[in-house]
Amino acid sequence: MNRRRFLSTAATGAAALGLAARTGWASAEQPNNKVVVAVAGMRRGLAIARDLQPLPGVEIAYVIDPDTERAEQGKKRLEDAGARNVRAVGDYRRVLEDPAVDALIVATPNHWQAPMTIEACAAGKHVYVEKPGSHNPREAELMVAAARKYKRSVQMGNQRRSGPAIQKAMNMLHNGAIGRVYYSRGWYANRRGSIGRGEATAPPQALDYDLWQGPAPRREFRSNFLHYNWHWFWHWGNGEAGNNAVHALDISRWGLGVDLPVRVTSAGGRYAFDDDQETPDTQVMTFDFEDRKTIVWEGLSCNRFGNEGRGFGIIFHGEGGTLSVTSNGYRLFDENRDPVEADSGSVGGREHLADFLASIRNGKPLALNAEIEDGQKSTLMTHLANIAHRTGRQLTCDPASGHILGDDEAMNTYWSRDYETGWAPRV
Repeated sequence: MNRRRFLSTAATGAAALGLAARTGWASAEQPNNKVVVAVAGMRRGLAIARDLQPLPGVEIAYVIDPDTERAEQGKKRLEDAGARNVRAVGDYRRVLEDPAVDALIVATPNHWQAPMTIEACAAGKHVYVEKPGSHNPREAELMVAAARKYKRSVQMGNQRRSGPAIQKAMNMLHNGAIGRVYYSRGWYANRRGSIGRGEATAPPQALDYDLWQGPAPRREFRSNFLHYNWHWFWHWGNGEAGNNAVHALDISRWGLGVDLPVRVTSAGGRYAFDDDQETPDTQVMTFDFEDRKTIVWEGLSCNRFGNEGRGFGIIFHGEGGTLSVTSNGYRLFDENRDPVEADSGSVGGREHLADFLASIRNGKPLALNAEIEDGQKSTLMTHLANIAHRTGRQLTCDPASGHILGDDEAMNTYWSRDYETGWAPRV
């Protein structure tokens, strides 16, 4: 184990030096290295903007939200924190027309993330897009195609990819700290309340509801899905799978060194409340891979007691021990369950943004910790699990593309979606 720790520490040190060299903190102070950014979505986007604001060589020029009250609130909070000349706008298209903007942060509801990313790439902007990044598998394919066609840096918001302690843990796994790793289990547990039964009502006066719906076919406004509960409706969201499973699955996939599964199953349903929510509040996903490896994820939206008594985590089992990962650290155990080593640090939010900025400045769109093609492999796993849930069937998949094999109904019904006329994303 001492030798393994030495190897992992050496690998981690080399990775850290490489990241520091790419980030270019000192050169970011130079005027020609300034990156002008717009941030779309003033819920999650505001938190990202506040992580972005202190980074050198960054100007936040716009905040965007179709709810003008939320846009103005976001502008004020950033200005209170020291930002200058931030403009609040409702329509993202105004921002894409501004040649001074270098990059767009997309922290919108899921149904908007891929279409806005694709449009931004076509307009010459680099994109940092929050998880899950796509509403359906076809959008994932189009996002990657857009990044390649327009040669843009597109980073997905799997922030733990840039967390120093998580990077160290992954290097330890890859250098044999627990021998051959064959099984990973992740989970998320929370105590979400009922969303009740919504009523048809007029949208808030400050909200441009037509623009909020954007690419999604039109539905009447109801009282119980804004500004968060849209996650639990298939029309706009992907349930807890797209909301939180993607973070754990991304770490599991990274640690096991796998891409896409050959078999996918899902069990669970709506158990806790009888309300309008459509997506499962309890879900167990299983993914089998070609090289005798398996990933399992358990979601408990309505019970906080997750594995090990924690709300979030990932465990790796190998032939020579076990590694338990938290949001910002890890614990290593030998084959006798005795603790060997532990470490913790940042979740990686600010480091992830710095990695994105470095890719823009260096003109290396593929040099990203969570480049969109790799990020969307993790997201595709959540889409496949949701398709398995909605069809009630085990899926057999092509490990190269993720396409569903031998089930035309599942592929034709769920691989893409219907769009509002004129809003379908194209590359």
